[in-house]
Amino acid sequence: MPSFESIIDQDRPVRILTTFLQNGTIPHALLFTGIEGVGKESTAIEFAMACNCAGQISNLIRQETNIPCGICKPCRKIKIGNHPDIIRVKPSGPFIKIDQIRSLCQTLALKPYEAKRRVVIITDAQAMNPAASNALLKMLEEPPLRTILILVATHTSDLLPTIVSRCQQLRFKPISSKYLESVLVQKHGLDAKDAIIITTMAGGSLSRALQMHRTHWINRRNWLIKEMDALSTGSVNRLLAFGEQLSKNKDVLQDSLDVMKSWLRDLVVGQLNPERVINQDLAQKIQQTSQKMSIAALLDKIDMIQATQNTIQTGTNLRLALEAMVLKLARA
Repeated sequence: MPSFESIIDQDRPVRILTTFLQNGTIPHALLFTGIEGVGKESTAIEFAMACNCAGQISNLIRQETNIPCGICKPCRKIKIGNHPDIIRVKPSGPFIKIDQIRSLCQTLALKPYEAKRRVVIITDAQAMNPAASNALLKMLEEPPLRTILILVATHTSDLLPTIVSRCQQLRFKPISSKYLESVLVQKHGLDAKDAIIITTMAGGSLSRALQMHRTHWINRRNWLIKEMDALSTGSVNRLLAFGEQLSKNKDVLQDSLDVMKSWLRDLVVGQLNPERVINQDLAQKIQQTSQKMSIAALLDKIDMIQATQNTIQTGTNLRLALEAMVLKLARA
């Protein structure tokens, strides 16, 4: 049977792609949609390998072998990103620009160098600016021979409806907790308890779960909650130190602010429906802490953090914005 061994918990898209391969009915354009970190890019790579695998197609049709095999020359070249006919297009800055699509059109006007089927993977396709979108639409209306376009996007709302309608769309669902926990424990060596905590917060995204693991998310969460607990009783110096410390960790700042909001959200939910709290491992602490603050005050704090997140996006002085936020939270 065709095999997409690296793809986790995406049975439906894999089954559809398998059918395309077995029946020889591969669309000229595919659109993979879903949240980040659920296997869209990996599936695109594996599908490119399957389309060009040196395994016998007759065996594939008789379901006697695994395609892609992962070991033939085309598979190996695609896997390491060294195949001349597997073309990747990614945003240049915040957008995919028209010059990138024009360059792609020029490349696709030529015959493939060695591939049975040339595959173009456009990452974050929703980031195409209007000019790039229109240029791509023309390409979809007159698709190049022996070429498969795979658009990878988190959503379709920023894609032209005419682009979406010309693609075979496959939706990738969030990865289930069972699979995420298993991967974190078996492949990445996490403690089972930590894997459960991270899985709960990762929202079905493997890439987010791994990032949380790499950035010591659980330790950071616990530190943030400790500092938030001390807001009402801390000295001005401690409050300012908290804001300064937040500003120093720019790489995880937005995530840290999200953690703070999720904690406050749990303190609200703890008063209304304790079973729905996010930080389940801290359920007892949530119950104890939530009774000390009114729901209105907690919601005001959430709004303050959100307002700071919005301000940060405008390029304001980071340290001053965070110190001001912490002082406001302490007074609220």
